[in-house]
Amino acid sequence: QVLLVESGGGSVQAGGSLRLSCAASGRSFSSYYMGWFRQAPGKEREFVAAISWTDGTTYYADSVKGRFTTSRDIAKNTVYLQMNSLKAEDTAVYYCAALRNLGATYIREATFYDYWGQGTQVTVSS
Repeated sequence: QVLLVESGGGSVQAGGSLRLSCAASGRSFSSYYMGWFRQAPGKEREFVAAISWTDGTTYYADSVKGRFTTSRDIAKNTVYLQMNSLKAEDTAVYYCAALRNLGATYIREATFYDYWGQGTQVTVSS
């Protein structure tokens, strides 16, 4: 059974930081991309960041570039999202997801991802 379990969400003031973790289990993800998405109330799920499990190449949405960093720990089978300089508009439920290596073209499209975590709430107060 494939499981992606996020943790690390919470409430923080604007300008603060949080680090999300996504622990993956149930299969080898060595040929996958691991993505981060978020969904705010009344809005569609949007791409935040992704990382290639194979070589660590990272991708970011323009809205978070320079503030968020995604990384992986192969030994722990865990992916991280370090979020700095948080803004009120970053408030959302954050999800991690796994995408078979179809190529980087698909990493920003939620519909192509194969596995999803349950999500973790991030609330940023201004």
